Amino acid sequence: MHDGIFYTPYNEGMIRMITAGDRKVMHRVNRWTPPLWVRRWMVAASRAGDGWGWALVGVPVLLFGGERRLAALEAGFLAVGVGLLLFNALKRVAGRTRPCATETNCWATLLPPDRFSFPSGHTITAFAVATPFSLFYPDAAPLLVFGALSVAASRILLGLHFLSDVIAGVAIGCGLGFAAVSLVNGGL
Repeated sequence: MHDGIFYTPYNEGMIRMITAGDRKVMHRVNRWTPPLWVRRWMVAASRAGDGWGWALVGVPVLLFGGERRLAALEAGFLAVGVGLLLFNALKRVAGRTRPCATETNCWATLLPPDRFSFPSGHTITAFAVATPFSLFYPDAAPLLVFGALSVAASRILLGLHFLSDVIAGVAIGCGLGFAAVSLVNGGL
């Protein structure tokens, strides 16, 4: 086991390559001091991604979402619920340390919610909400995707996650969102 990720003869080279790329991105990000507006945006996005921001998205859906509002909310809750279980299990199995544990961010001081990095739970949740709501309300998709991407970017820029943690979070969150919509709509 190296950096918390299980190595086998089959995946050692690939994991080493991903880890090297992640560390290279982390070092570049940690040396950049963004403008104040970017720093404020990233901190706000990360804090909104703690869950309360996405819960607030459900309020207008509930109030103004039309006849499909309950199906949209059901899909969102299902995707987020499975996402919470999945990322907690994956974090324990992977055991990957966070970038901020090895090198502090030069401008951000947010503390991580736990000690494990892979995958990004904030990103999973963001896309597990944004995906089903975007499918039910396509006109809102640009705003929802912008919010989810802001949360994802904030996790990297604040030194809380590696790039691959966030990419995995996007893939898992979108997959769960699509699956939840399909299940709620009678598919699967």
